[in-house]
Amino acid sequence: MASSTGTGKAIFRVVSGNFLEMFDFMVFGFYATAIAKTFFPTDSAFASLMLALATFGAGFLMRPLGAIFLGAYIDRHGRRKGLIITLALMAMGTVLIACVPGYSTLGVAAPLLVLLGRLLQGFSAGVELGGVSVYLAEIATPGRKGFFVSWQSASQQAAVVFAGLLGVGLNHWLSPAEMGEWGWRIPFLIGCMIVPVIFVIRKSMQETPEFEARKHHPTLREIVRSVGQNFGLVLGGMALVIMTTVSFYLITAYTPTFGKAELNLTDLQALLVTVCIGLSNFFWLPVMGSLSDKIGRKPLLLGSTILAILTAYPALSWLVANPSFSHLLIVELWLSFLYGSYNGAMVVALTEIMPIEVRTTGFSLAYSLATATFGGFTPAACTYLIHVLDNKAAPGLWLTGAAVLGLIATVVLFRGNQHQLRTAQSAVPANA
Repeated sequence: MASSTGTGKAIFRVVSGNFLEMFDFMVFGFYATAIAKTFFPTDSAFASLMLALATFGAGFLMRPLGAIFLGAYIDRHGRRKGLIITLALMAMGTVLIACVPGYSTLGVAAPLLVLLGRLLQGFSAGVELGGVSVYLAEIATPGRKGFFVSWQSASQQAAVVFAGLLGVGLNHWLSPAEMGEWGWRIPFLIGCMIVPVIFVIRKSMQETPEFEARKHHPTLREIVRSVGQNFGLVLGGMALVIMTTVSFYLITAYTPTFGKAELNLTDLQALLVTVCIGLSNFFWLPVMGSLSDKIGRKPLLLGSTILAILTAYPALSWLVANPSFSHLLIVELWLSFLYGSYNGAMVVALTEIMPIEVRTTGFSLAYSLATATFGGFTPAACTYLIHVLDNKAAPGLWLTGAAVLGLIATVVLFRGNQHQLRTAQSAVPANA
């Protein structure tokens, strides 16, 4: 992995599975309205959409369990073996969602099988992000850890762009009625077709030198005990992640629903905005990851959260008062810049503060708890807040709250030289 070519291949191998995970999550968010009609038919369009979005969010409730059990497996048996298992579980969930007949055919069994598919995906995703991030951190060249780890999130943006472009094409080739009846299944079937390719790619991964150098590999009991001893750090990490996960799902998965339902834009316009956001995120994440290597994690975390607190709700208020394709794009690009700035520093900071013997488990648990409690339910929470408050700009309040938590977490975790001490300690392998 010393050469740039070898390093590039190593990055590509590990992030390929991350691409599939995010692709599946995005297409569920994109076609939530069609999924609602197929599996959750009710007399109320709002109730059907809320059931579909709740099913989307339910997958995130499995993430903490995946973080603990799969994370412990990876910390004990290696990054490579664990990441192959997560890919298999993700694929099983994708197949279920793609192939299950609708409510009219199977009755109540249909939504239950879709829920099972989401739970499998959530269990897998509970450690996928952490496993990939830790792998990238451990193969990073000196002084470039932020840049390397940023490709975990950047690979997700490639999935957002691909899913968005696919949606644009489907909306061009198929009528709205065809999309609602069966067209929405096509992206999931494409995800099933991608799976074998990614299996081949990921099987050629090498174990990280840092993991191989460790002489002691903790048992599940030891890992759980260590996580318990460092649970305050995990909770701090969770608060740190909330800003990332809320902003990401707000500007990607929720954008098509928000654009259509609240701004009265066409499917094509909403999906085009999503594609642009994916490209914007893909640009900003490596740039800000590199910048965090140069100026430190704290300045980026503080700056982006403060800007989000000051601008999120005013930007959404301006948008709903002046709804248009161009205005939605402007607001989303601004939020994309804030997300890229924050996440470019946050993900690598989270790998640095976790003790090495439970690095994957601790990272994944913090990330999963944040996603399960806030991020994954962002589409449902935003829809609910708009309905209850009768305020289409309410998603801005949700993001502002997340930014406040991110600001507090940054101040606490980075007070004095605490972050530097934890980072130095985490870099020393236990019993190595």
